[in-house]
Amino acid sequence: VQLQASGGGLVQAGGSLRLSCAASGSRFRINAMGWYRQAPGKQRELVAVITSAGSTNYADSVKGRFTISRDNAKIAVSLQMNSLKPEDTAVYYCNADCRTAPLVDRSYWGPGTQVTVSS
Repeated sequence: VQLQASGGGLVQAGGSLRLSCAASGSRFRINAMGWYRQAPGKQRELVAVITSAGSTNYADSVKGRFTISRDNAKIAVSLQMNSLKPEDTAVYYCNADCRTAPLVDRSYWGPGTQVTVSS
C-alpha cells in the first residue's frame, strides 16, 4: 500500500489549509485513515482519523477547527484545517490502517508534509 499526500505549506495564523492523501496498491481494505503530526522535539500525535464506516475522532486541540473527510471511491482522505494557530505547526503524516489478508492488519505511513503557521 502506498500513500501519496498533498497540501501543506505556509499560512498566517487564522488561515486555512487542506491536506489530501490517496492510497494505492492491491489486495487491501481500508479499516481507517487519518492524519498525525509531529512538531520539533515532540512525539507524533493523532490529529484526526476516520473509519471506513465514517466514524471520526479528533484531538481535543483541533476539534471545531479541523474536519476530516473521506472518498471511498478514490480511497482518499482529506483534512480541512481552519483557524490555524502557530501551535499547529508540524510535519503532518497520513496513515492508513489496512486489512491486507484475513485477520492481518497493517499500518502504513505516507511521507510527511510540512505545515507552518506564522503568527
